Amino acid sequence: MPEIVEEGAAKRTFSFFRGAEIGVENYKWPDGADKARQAIGESLNARNVAFLLGAGCSSSWQNGQEVGVPTMAPLAEEFTRKRKDEDQSFPTAIERSLLLQKFGIDISAKDYSRNLERLMELLFSFRFSLARSSLKEAKAELSTINSVINKVKHFLWNKCTGGAFAKGDNTVMALYESFYRKLVLRDRSLPRPWVFTTNYDLFNETAMDRLGLPYANGFSGVVERRFNPATFRYALAEQLDVASRKWSAVDGFVYLGKLHGSISWTEDDHGLFPIREIAISQPPGKVMIFPTPAKQNSALGSPYADLFREFQSRVVREQSVLFTIGYAFGDEHINNIIYQALTIPTFRLVIFADPTLPGEIAKLRELNDPRIWIIGGDGPDVGRKAHYFDTVIEEFMPQRPSERIDDAVKKVLDAISSKKAGEE
Repeated sequence: MPEIVEEGAAKRTFSFFRGAEIGVENYKWPDGADKARQAIGESLNARNVAFLLGAGCSSSWQNGQEVGVPTMAPLAEEFTRKRKDEDQSFPTAIERSLLLQKFGIDISAKDYSRNLERLMELLFSFRFSLARSSLKEAKAELSTINSVINKVKHFLWNKCTGGAFAKGDNTVMALYESFYRKLVLRDRSLPRPWVFTTNYDLFNETAMDRLGLPYANGFSGVVERRFNPATFRYALAEQLDVASRKWSAVDGFVYLGKLHGSISWTEDDHGLFPIREIAISQPPGKVMIFPTPAKQNSALGSPYADLFREFQSRVVREQSVLFTIGYAFGDEHINNIIYQALTIPTFRLVIFADPTLPGEIAKLRELNDPRIWIIGGDGPDVGRKAHYFDTVIEEFMPQRPSERIDDAVKKVLDAISSKKAGEE
């Protein structure tokens, strides 16, 4: 039996598309991973490196159960489906009826049952219009719209804070920690890496906190942490020689940009910067998630406009590489910035995704551009894919000697913890 399993595993392959220059190479596991890792490692050593992490990075299935945050499609389907019982945490029959009769909107339609952000975009547009209407019925309609918006926010907050990961499962958090351990080993002479994400959850921040990595996420302050885009201009350095005032960039510093907001962001009316980052204990009253058209018409959409500006600034620089993981190219604003970057001759786009996907992935592949790499297909084991977050981290990100030291330290700490638990 072991021989049969091994033979089947050897036949598993993944594809590495590199445009007209090389075409598509189909690599067998595990030897093919070494060749892909070498090419990816060279890209990771580019002068300017940025990552775009999508919903797929925070989702993980173990034994048939979601232990992370579900991706957008299952989230939207759960929220928008009709229910026999009148659960007040979801749109009621009365609210559905009003949306359908007054606005001709069926939230169970395909556009919304697969993407909650499309529904939020629509609801915020209605709210923006109704709040400025002088019609008598507008007040009642606005109340319904606000009710559904708040239900979406609370639903997403619960999903981002109350999954198996909040009850002791460390699967997803361990992936993020491993990702950052490998990411921060770049040469200190190179600019610090940027990580952009469309996710609302706090896996990135928590992983870096646990690893003791310093990072800039656009917020400053201690008692009241407020959004100040100037912090993205800051760097962290250590003083090497007090007498000669010599400084050196600190290893492991990361810039983090949450393009669609966060469950830890909220608005208030105090100070020059009215966007605050708060500790998560209960749903904030004005949680800021997803940049909507209404936001675009208010204060230029801050902080979203600032974050998109940073994203654009990073990817259009000379000698830039953008890695996308868990991102299905479903956001038009982000896609437009990436397409603009492709007009820069020295830009490279490395996509970890199913290469057979239709839509934007297919369009990018059809460009046959040697600067566009698409990696995906079967993973090394049954049930895994080459483009999944865990496979990218474990198989494709460069293996460094220091990782063996990290693993050894972790084993020692685990052994100490186990011994203490046994003594108790």
